[in-house]
Amino acid sequence: MKRAFRNIAALTWAALALGFSPLWAQKLKSQKEQQAILAVQLAKTPDERIAAVEKVLTDFADTEFKTTLLQIAVQAEEEKNDYAQLVFYADRLLKADPTNAFAMVTLASETARHTRENDLDKDDQLNKVDKWAKDGIEAAKAMPKVRADVSDADWEAVRKDLQAQGYVAIAMADVLRKNYDGAAGNYKQSLAIGSSPNPATLVRLAQVYMSTGKLDDANFTLDKAINTPDVPEQIKTIATNLKAEIAKHKPAAPAAGASGAAAPASPATPAPPPGNHQP
Repeated sequence: MKRAFRNIAALTWAALALGFSPLWAQKLKSQKEQQAILAVQLAKTPDERIAAVEKVLTDFADTEFKTTLLQIAVQAEEEKNDYAQLVFYADRLLKADPTNAFAMVTLASETARHTRENDLDKDDQLNKVDKWAKDGIEAAKAMPKVRADVSDADWEAVRKDLQAQGYVAIAMADVLRKNYDGAAGNYKQSLAIGSSPNPATLVRLAQVYMSTGKLDDANFTLDKAINTPDVPEQIKTIATNLKAEIAKHKPAAPAAGASGAAAPASPATPAPPPGNHQP
């Protein structure tokens, strides 16, 4: 799961746990509602969580936790990699909260990830990605705290990471349009605005450089990804493999005394994106 979404998930679960706390604006209205909310918290699988969420929303239509519960459902469908159901719950979330940055950025990210170059509706889908991402970026800038006890600095990091993920979604759409300059610019913007370096975004940026034959830039960017603190092993492996691919396409250094310039390097073939989710 993407880093920004992991932060939102942690705060969402904490929100449920604080149902009776003065730190949380929404309140549980009965013992039965509390038990139903507890069932969401105790669910062990995404399907169990979704079923528990639906039971709360059905049995307690006026629950003050509707937005929180729908966010949990979106996260569960993302965990299942069920795009159609993710869109279903994200749409419901936006109806309940039209400026929900999490819903918009999630829709942008997952739609970009599930769109293919030869899809007949590619242009329409990518236009949706652009709109959701841009609206989500703006909404994230003013996103209200979900808990009063979260520090301003921590909440600003959540806001920045959601904005960063929005720029990643736009960049992914640019790649599908073969607008590599736009993709590079949006990946760079994501890296500039994120609360800390994101190695998966660095790998995606390196892939854009590889697509345009900028192998030195790609190598440098992959080194940054590999050396990012706490880089996931999967991302490190992908970056290392891409560096090996670049090495195959770079010209060998001329032998001592050899005349003539080395042949120019050809663009390396980009590997698949670094996993299904942005960390």
